[in-house]
Amino acid sequence: MNFKSLATSSSREAATMAMIQTTPYKVLSARTRYTFRSTSSVGLFNMTRYSTHSGEDFASSSKRRSRGPVMAAKKAAQGGKQQEDGKYKHTVDLPKTSFGMRANSSTREPELQKMWEDNQVFKRVVSKNTGESFILHDGPPYANGDLHIGHALNKILKDMINRYKLLQNFKVHYVPGWDCHGLPIELKVLQSLDQAARKDLTPIKLRAKAAKFAKQTVKNQMESFKRYGVWADWSNPYLTLDPEYEAAQIEVFGQMVLQGFIYRGRKPVHWSPSSRTALAEAELEYPEGHVSRSIYAAFKIVSAPATSGGFLSEYRDVCLTIWTTTPWTIPANAAVAVNPKLIYAIVEVQSVSEDVSSGKSKQTPANFFKEEHKPFLIVASDLVPTLEAKWGLKLVVRKRLSGSDLENCRYIHPVFNRECSVVIGGDYITTESGTGLVHTAPGHGQEDYVTGLKYGLPILSPVDDGGKFTEEAGKFCGLDVLGDGNVAVVKYLDEHLSLIMEESYKHKYPYDWRTKKPTIFRATEQWFASVEGFREAVMDAIGNVNWIPAKAENRISAMTSSRSDWCISRQRTWGVPIPVFYHLQSKEPLMNEETIEHIKSIISVKGSDAWWYMKVEDLLPSKYRDKASEYEKGTDTMDVWFDSGSSWAAVLGKRDSLNLPADLYLEGMDQHRGWFQSSLLTSVATKGKAPYSSVITHGFVLDEKGFKMSKSQGNVVDPRTVIEGGKNQKDGYGADVLRLWVSSIDYTGDVMIGAQVLRQMSDIYRKLRGTLRYLLGNLHDWHADNAIPYHNLPMIDQHALFQLENFVNNSKECYENYQFFKIFQIIQRFVIVDLSNFYFDIAKDRLYVGGTTSFTRRSCQTVLAELLLSIVRVIAPILPHLAEDVWQNLPFQYTDKKGSVAEFVFESRWPASNETWLSLSEDETGFWTKILELRTEVNKVLEVARSTKLIGSSLDAKVYLHTSDSGLASRLVEMSAASNDADTLNRIFITSQAEVLPSLEDDWIANIPYKGECQVDESIKVWIGVSRAEGLKCERCWNYSPQVGSFPDHSTLCSRCYNAVDIQQAAAEAVVA
Repeated sequence: MNFKSLATSSSREAATMAMIQTTPYKVLSARTRYTFRSTSSVGLFNMTRYSTHSGEDFASSSKRRSRGPVMAAKKAAQGGKQQEDGKYKHTVDLPKTSFGMRANSSTREPELQKMWEDNQVFKRVVSKNTGESFILHDGPPYANGDLHIGHALNKILKDMINRYKLLQNFKVHYVPGWDCHGLPIELKVLQSLDQAARKDLTPIKLRAKAAKFAKQTVKNQMESFKRYGVWADWSNPYLTLDPEYEAAQIEVFGQMVLQGFIYRGRKPVHWSPSSRTALAEAELEYPEGHVSRSIYAAFKIVSAPATSGGFLSEYRDVCLTIWTTTPWTIPANAAVAVNPKLIYAIVEVQSVSEDVSSGKSKQTPANFFKEEHKPFLIVASDLVPTLEAKWGLKLVVRKRLSGSDLENCRYIHPVFNRECSVVIGGDYITTESGTGLVHTAPGHGQEDYVTGLKYGLPILSPVDDGGKFTEEAGKFCGLDVLGDGNVAVVKYLDEHLSLIMEESYKHKYPYDWRTKKPTIFRATEQWFASVEGFREAVMDAIGNVNWIPAKAENRISAMTSSRSDWCISRQRTWGVPIPVFYHLQSKEPLMNEETIEHIKSIISVKGSDAWWYMKVEDLLPSKYRDKASEYEKGTDTMDVWFDSGSSWAAVLGKRDSLNLPADLYLEGMDQHRGWFQSSLLTSVATKGKAPYSSVITHGFVLDEKGFKMSKSQGNVVDPRTVIEGGKNQKDGYGADVLRLWVSSIDYTGDVMIGAQVLRQMSDIYRKLRGTLRYLLGNLHDWHADNAIPYHNLPMIDQHALFQLENFVNNSKECYENYQFFKIFQIIQRFVIVDLSNFYFDIAKDRLYVGGTTSFTRRSCQTVLAELLLSIVRVIAPILPHLAEDVWQNLPFQYTDKKGSVAEFVFESRWPASNETWLSLSEDETGFWTKILELRTEVNKVLEVARSTKLIGSSLDAKVYLHTSDSGLASRLVEMSAASNDADTLNRIFITSQAEVLPSLEDDWIANIPYKGECQVDESIKVWIGVSRAEGLKCERCWNYSPQVGSFPDHSTLCSRCYNAVDIQQAAAEAVVA
């Protein structure tokens, strides 16, 4: 719109409207839908502030209705003192409700939760629902501490989905779970004991303490989840330490054994010296800022095959040049690998720059360069310029040869003086960094291991569980490989003229996610799941799952297609044992269908503790007991990801009313390499299909500046503090404000939260609560028998129902697509903007002073009742406490089509579709769009008139309109003469009078002091004028009317108020009679 007059929008109105992503007069319909932006939380909170203004916040509204019945109603609603003067105040229908404006969440929410629990509402609704089952399988949080804001995001998202499905008549099954085994809990127990207590700690005692700690943590976390308002089968959760769960896990393991997917082998795995155990990929993290000591080293060639072109006879002293970021692995070197597709160069070192020899700019030992006769070096030809610059040397290329020419060359090991071979590696050898030749230690790297198998290389790993060199490492024995051992190896190479250069190298390096310390690759005897054996089936299964967001499919596909075999054994005590026996002499494992089944039957009754306290002869089936003395129990436990990855079998596959696959898994994006993947692998390996139909992933929670939360930074947002208050937050916001935040963010990426964000959420919640309170208060005398049939309703009321039906339908679509942030936007626009700033603002007049039983009041109440019942159910999945609080304060009973009373909001089901309400034509909805635009422009002219003291409130004014558009003009004239008071233009504009002028000749407009022109619908010009209203002011409704003074017994009333008072008096006299 382009308003061309002195009438300009107030700065506050302009600012407010700028906050709203669509204008308040936008019709919410299937034909004219809101445009949603999938913004990140940065856009939501830092770039586009939420609109939180109700109708009274607009200058154009609050000033024009600053006195009279509306203000009296506001005072009454706020508990204020009513006006003492005015003999007609008792005839005004003010709102009445016990529903408070303040949420008092610290008291009220626990009361509502107790009511739900006492009445078993979750189970009650599920049992009454007649639709299909819906199973959201809970990913088990770790039972080792207090909950953080990420837990809250996860559980609230799940609860919103489950509650929506309840309203949609699904039989929702949600069993909460906890991951109870593993190193973190074991470490918590050990940290609580002194040295003396640790010495006396047997495996059984440790397991007992760990179980006690886990169960107490589960209890604490469960209470927190309940306080978030999460509904679940809390009396029957699944714990991975329960005997029946452990037995199901053993069963999954056994099935994979029988299909040949489980094997024992010596191969390099991620090893944590700080935890003294092997780790899975999901147990690693890659913190920023890790710096390694990288080296360039030279290995002297002693022989070359005939296929090499005789370069060794031409250049007698030749060295292979390697680069590594792990110098401590040099003692385990078994080969140097080259890429057969690369071209290599034999280069002569002709000069040494001062920088290198003096070590001024690079940390480079000079011993290699002190020799008068320097060896020729072999490097990738493409890297010669790079290495010249890095080393500060002049490298002159003397000969070029292919990588395949170097195969089977022999060199002297730089530490142990034995001969090793040059081998052909794979595509992992590139010219992106290093030298193009790779130091190969099969005991310390996956790619090295694969190359080693190809050539039959020894798998050397002279490192113990604690990360120290063993005797195999010779003179380095006892040194820490990540500390002084690394330094010693570099020093040795320098002293023996093998070190060319050393430099610091910043890169990503795997750390133990629990101890936060670096890991190493180390070859040990471990149990593995052969992913290669069923990888193709896994990839097919991924393609049959619905991934939300869609890009998640690419993420898990990439991780699964490239992953190595899964190391499932751990060298810890607190876990489910790998059910294997080893022959005392041969060390051969004994594990077959009979032994696994027998152990499973024992564990299903006694739990996995039995493995530690029962004797071998009792753990073996009867068939093997006469040979029990020849065997010992294995001491390895299963990876905790195998624990949780078996939940589909232990929970969905074993419990009544549950089945496979689950409808939905929902966890953080880190679970693509964690629970999503471990569940997928175990399920495909044993069942041939994924355990889930759909998977939703959410991002991580950051502070409101986009930084990772850290206690040291003081930016941690504790969900308990958000709800209950404390620390820097005096009062708690309650669970619903936290849940409202969850609904507001696009969870598919990282999200942000902080004090400012929570204040905005609280303000929006307060506005929404105020809207619901308005509805409750104005329905205090409502009964369904008072309803006006749809086709008899005024057009403004039909239009309101049209908007309501689209609000419900659009909300449903977003719920179905799990797009909660769009629902949040829909609620804001419709409830807080469209209703409060237009419909409610206009409705106050007929609700308060239109007459208790008048048609216009009853028609408005008909709409308000539908609005209340629909809005409260749409918001119920997100704000269950608020919705239930409203429901318990309904001034009337709600019954369904079968006549059953819904005592609780979730018994009421989702609002039924009403096609009649959508039957408004496009012309009609288009006309209301124009009216709403026009109302905004009229308000601007009224504001100008007010600023010059022509009028006080808008009721002091008369509005004049003229347009040359015949279609719009005829409709405006029609509204001016509307048979019902609700549709008249003066009620729409909240002025005392409104007139449509046939022309703009001077005779018509000469005495109109304020006038201007605007455009509506981008092309239709409308002229607007404002003058003082005609007649006298009605004492009861404050409207001006020429009829005031026409009624002798009520000389200060207009005709409408006279009729309303007369009817009330007659009714009162009838009651007395």
